[in-house]
Amino acid sequence: MRKIEILSPAGDMEKLKVAVAYGADAVYLSGKSFGLRAGSGNFTHEEMKDAVEYAHARGVLCYVTMNILAHHGDFEYLDREIIFCRDIGADALIVSDAGIFSRIRKLCPEMEIHISTQASITNAEGCLFWYAQGARRIVLARELTLDEIAVIRSQVPDDLKLECFVHGAMCMSYSGRCLLSSYFTGRNANHGECAQPCRWKYSVSEEKRPGQPIPVEEDARGTYLFNSKDICMIDHIPELIQAGVDSFKIEGRIKGSFYAATTTKAYREAVDAYCKSPGTYRVDPAWRMSLERTVHRVFGTGFYFDKPAENAQIFLADTYLRPAYVAGMVTGFDAQRSLAIVSQRNKIYEGDVLHVLTPDGQRDEIAAAGMTDENGEPIQSTPRAQMLYYLPVAEELPPFTFLSATGDKDKS
Repeated sequence: MRKIEILSPAGDMEKLKVAVAYGADAVYLSGKSFGLRAGSGNFTHEEMKDAVEYAHARGVLCYVTMNILAHHGDFEYLDREIIFCRDIGADALIVSDAGIFSRIRKLCPEMEIHISTQASITNAEGCLFWYAQGARRIVLARELTLDEIAVIRSQVPDDLKLECFVHGAMCMSYSGRCLLSSYFTGRNANHGECAQPCRWKYSVSEEKRPGQPIPVEEDARGTYLFNSKDICMIDHIPELIQAGVDSFKIEGRIKGSFYAATTTKAYREAVDAYCKSPGTYRVDPAWRMSLERTVHRVFGTGFYFDKPAENAQIFLADTYLRPAYVAGMVTGFDAQRSLAIVSQRNKIYEGDVLHVLTPDGQRDEIAAAGMTDENGEPIQSTPRAQMLYYLPVAEELPPFTFLSATGDKDKS
């Protein structure tokens, strides 16, 4: 069976380290320019160099996004960025703009290029066009069914890899080609600055009744006419592999480290289980349960099984579900005193029950009991400001272990 890649988002260095710890085969990241996620931390040149070295030392590939739709002014600094990515050893550049593609081929003909989902490739002829130009991976448009992907796989060369999004946010516009953000806020979605107005609450007004908005109500909370569901394909690993998908891409560079850990771990375990024994493969309910703990919209399967009608991709309700919040991330362990050293992410109280997410297997829930501060003084709760606290545990918890609790406290 061919190797299936788990490709995880890395919005900053911590998220990259978390994705690597939880089993990613590759990560995708961006510098401060040319990527489509201006809202994530992204990487300075020095940070990007460190990121590539960190990932490569652990056998993980690094792909750099340069997938904006470029204007003339963007090319002033583009050449320098391309050469920099080559020099630090980036494994591929992800592009959608033909002009950027052309510059990469001229400056660094040996550089591997992946064609972004922003290029809206929905057929084999489009794949073959880019293959003839030198591309060796296509990130297919999100609007394809599994049957359509299988047809494409049958009509393109074996060394052309097909990458598809399997988890995360879906855009209400075709392959992200949306004008709402530019129209309402002046922030260009195709330069990575989308304000996500599709998630806003809307009402309508009648021309002769100014100042009298009329909600087009779906429920008491209002109307979210453009709000898409999140895609979640954890229950359909065999179908994705059988359709010919080579790389399972997880959306979410602007989401938190807990999200990166949870999604990477779930899809890593699911893919490994299937590849090890396709004939006896069963979906583990724990995978779905862990994904449900992240901040997300209602899950759906996007376009994979139909052109959404009954399986409507629009979620006419409030934007996010927040079933859990992150209490902290383990950064070290004091073996002498059996204390986990925890970096606080949200306020917790003595006695709170904490769910444990760790890179090395399943762990039982633990209680936030006996917490102390850095000076060894007992604390009944953590303040809002980020701090280190110490938590007695029965067994060692490795770095990048996340502790979460049920509820809704800030973002996780």
